[in-house]
Amino acid sequence: MSVVIRLARAGTKKRPVYHVVVADSRFPRDGRFIERLGYFNPLLPKDNEARLKLDMDKVKSWLAKGAQPSDRVTRFLDAAGIVKRTPRNNPEKAVPRKERKAAEAAAKA
Repeated sequence: MSVVIRLARAGTKKRPVYHVVVADSRFPRDGRFIERLGYFNPLLPKDNEARLKLDMDKVKSWLAKGAQPSDRVTRFLDAAGIVKRTPRNNPEKAVPRKERKAAEAAAKA
């Protein structure tokens, strides 16, 4: 059984609130979960303390058991200092679109 720590959407239409849950990776996003670890409210300002609430003891115990955090949850845990997030490398995103098109045309010629 592959266990993941991920976000499950709650709230109403256009007013999202996410629960941070531990779930089997085969279950749907908003479906059955094993345990709720906290919540995330993206509508609040980033400096607000109520934006993210996590039970760190439970998170650490699930990570010790082998649960894999999702990308967004990894960002939260990196900010808290629990998990180190590896930086990603997308070199095409750094190149402006016009220059990228010119480089593709030059490669074809």
